[in-house]
Amino acid sequence: MHKPIFLNNVSLSFDDSNCFENFSTQITYGTHVAIIGLNGAGKSSLLKIIKGDLFPTSGTISNNKNIIFGYVPQLIYEYRNLSGAERFNKALSLAFANQPDVLLLDEPTNHLDLQNRSSLMKMLNFYKGTLIMVSHDKELLKNVHSFWHIDNKKITVFNGNFDDYFNLISQNRQNFEDELKTLTKEKKETHKALMKEQERVKKSKDKGEKFVAQKKWLPSLGDLKASYARKSAGQKYADNRAKREFLHERLANLRIPEPLKPSFTLKPKDISTNKAIVSISSGHVGYNGNQILKNINLFVMGNDHLAIVGNNGSGKTTLLKAILNCPEVNKDGLWDIPNVQDIGYLDQHYSFLDDAKTVIETIMDLSPDKTLSEIRSFLNDFLFRKNEEVNKPISVLSGGEKARLSLAKIAVKTPKLLLLDEITNNIDLEAKEHVMQVLKEYPGAVVMVSHDTAFLEQLNISNKYVISNN
Repeated sequence: MHKPIFLNNVSLSFDDSNCFENFSTQITYGTHVAIIGLNGAGKSSLLKIIKGDLFPTSGTISNNKNIIFGYVPQLIYEYRNLSGAERFNKALSLAFANQPDVLLLDEPTNHLDLQNRSSLMKMLNFYKGTLIMVSHDKELLKNVHSFWHIDNKKITVFNGNFDDYFNLISQNRQNFEDELKTLTKEKKETHKALMKEQERVKKSKDKGEKFVAQKKWLPSLGDLKASYARKSAGQKYADNRAKREFLHERLANLRIPEPLKPSFTLKPKDISTNKAIVSISSGHVGYNGNQILKNINLFVMGNDHLAIVGNNGSGKTTLLKAILNCPEVNKDGLWDIPNVQDIGYLDQHYSFLDDAKTVIETIMDLSPDKTLSEIRSFLNDFLFRKNEEVNKPISVLSGGEKARLSLAKIAVKTPKLLLLDEITNNIDLEAKEHVMQVLKEYPGAVVMVSHDTAFLEQLNISNKYVISNN
């Protein structure tokens, strides 16, 4: 057992961003905590601060010196000859070998199949020590009863189960949306009142000058009335201006996740629902004479949504690459598949994005017939709005931004077949929601590899092609 670990007014910032400020809490032995928030919020860095590998920008952490930590990072660079799941299992075994007081895990289910995920969850449920993990995996989060939510540069602690937490977040979002509507209305009314007051002041001033000119008032009396009018108007103006500034600041602090608004070039009328877009009979695939999969019989219709499931290393990604006609994959059997230009492919690393290009260049290359204004309007629907956002190099985009840009590429030149390989790995819940919004509206056929059962359920994907290791 370890003494309570204290975090006192801990803040973290980097050169270009402020992650969170003045976080204070204590970590008691046996606590199981999940750190959640958007990509780039500072979640992984907070794990390193707790372990002592990273100093906070300000604040202190105490009682973490004589503690045995077990730590498994999100990206494991050792064991390069192993798969992602094998690397994680190896690193986790080494972490447990030290009998840690505190176990720190960063996105532990990213590469795990259903069997490995189930084993991990059982292991964590039986783990009696302190567990602090970063995760966007809803299924995993349901086994935790304390949440640190990093949002808008603050960390909020919630104790309870995930469903209660999610309901609270949903209610808060609804409250925010209601307040946003109210504040927007008040802001418009305040602006109208300000304009009305300015018009009234002008009329009062003109009237006073007219009355003085007609000698209905003595100049001194006219000046006095004008002075009163100016003071009254000035006070009302100041009050309205102060209220408007308050409303503007309040609006700026209400960060509500926005939905994407995709429009596809592929229309339902362009899709054949009575003919398979992918037809594979007695298929075999492998590399350099080494057979990975055999006896593949797969048929995908023009608007099917299909999940390919199987254990780690069973050949799921190899099958996608075979459908893509990747030259390194050897194929036998009968294959009737679309041309490459009719296939869109997204993997968890977004490797089909060109790091040398910017956001706007990526879309311009796909839309040579569109004007700059049309491209900006299109990117606006995918939440790339400011000049600095559309001119960002892809190499510096966050996981969520890369997901949105990849989805924009699909929308601007919609393929008839979409292949997805574990695209929900490494992205936050908001970005996952954006992926879901687009896939629900996507009119073509989708074949996806995913171990995220909650994600598949939310997409209502019941069609599955199971790859066994037999």
